[in-house]
Order: sequence, then C-alpha cells, then structure tokens
Amino acid sequence: MLKGFKEFIMRGNVVDLAVAVVIGAAFTKIIGAVVDGLINPLIAAIFGKTDLTGVWTFDINEAKFSIGLILDAALNFLFVAAAIYFFIVMPLNKLAERRKRGQEPEPDPLTTDQELLTEIRDLLRSRQA
Repeated sequence: MLKGFKEFIMRGNVVDLAVAVVIGAAFTKIIGAVVDGLINPLIAAIFGKTDLTGVWTFDINEAKFSIGLILDAALNFLFVAAAIYFFIVMPLNKLAERRKRGQEPEPDPLTTDQELLTEIRDLLRSRQA
C-alpha cells in the first residue's frame, strides 16, 4: 500500500501540479497588485469610483445589482489568462518549436560526479524492478 502511494507521489505530473498551484498562488498576488496599483486608479480617473465594483450599481426593490462587479471579475480573468499565455504558454510553445527543429542548445556534458550518480541511480532502479 505504501509503495503504491510512494509511486503516486513521485510521478512527475503530481509534482508538476503542486508546483503549478504554488506558482498560481504567487501569480495571483502579482495580478492583484497590477489591478490595485494600475487598473483601479485608471477606473477611478475615468468613472470617478475607487474601483470597478462600484461602477453601474443600481437598486430594484431593495435588491442591489452591480454590473461593475461582473466587469471586475471578467477583467481579472482576462488579465490572468493574458499573463499566463504571454509569459508561460507562448515561451513554452516557442521552446517546443525549437526542439522540433533541433535548435535547442545541447546541454553541458556531465561531470564525473554526475556520471557516477547516474550510474548509481540506474543500478538502484534495476534492482527495484
């Protein structure tokens, strides 16, 4: 049972997912700073409100409606999506394209220590199988 759990945890996609969650959380702070430091002041300058959530609000029978709240969420989504595309997806696509064409620089040759560690790793893997 523990061996199966260990294999599950050591899979690359689980580690990649964990890294993505951490990076996503950090990236959210960056986008929040851009919105609070740049977008909201622009909205305040244009609409006279401190943020977009206060724009186009109205009441009907004591029910409060806020078109600005919807626009704020949509803009935040677009900013996050654009940043992910331009800073992560596009560069990775370019790298994959270069790899297909064989333009990626060759990695540095392994040092003696790295070769020895690789041999040890391979021996340990062959004994576990």
